Amino acid sequence: MGQVTLLLDVREPAEWEKDHIPGAVLAPRGMLEWYADPTTPYPKPELTTKPDARIIVACASGGRSLLAAETLKKIGYTNVVNMAGGFNEWSKQGFPVE
Repeated sequence: MGQVTLLLDVREPAEWEKDHIPGAVLAPRGMLEWYADPTTPYPKPELTTKPDARIIVACASGGRSLLAAETLKKIGYTNVVNMAGGFNEWSKQGFPVE
């Protein structure tokens, strides 16, 4: 079986609702620690049930996602990368959005 990849969008809900990458999971930067920790009242199953998943973190341009990726690494996630250029670059390159 291949490795699971999770695309995590750490933008705010209003940004997400406007448009986002298909299949991305919304986890606003301000809630990330809550969503990533299975012992909190707000664990996000997409994160906490697949600890070996490759996680690609995206935001609008790459700043918030860089901080979010570093945070995930500090709390124990080991296969985390930042999407350089973020959603803006993704959509500029003509990749699908919804």
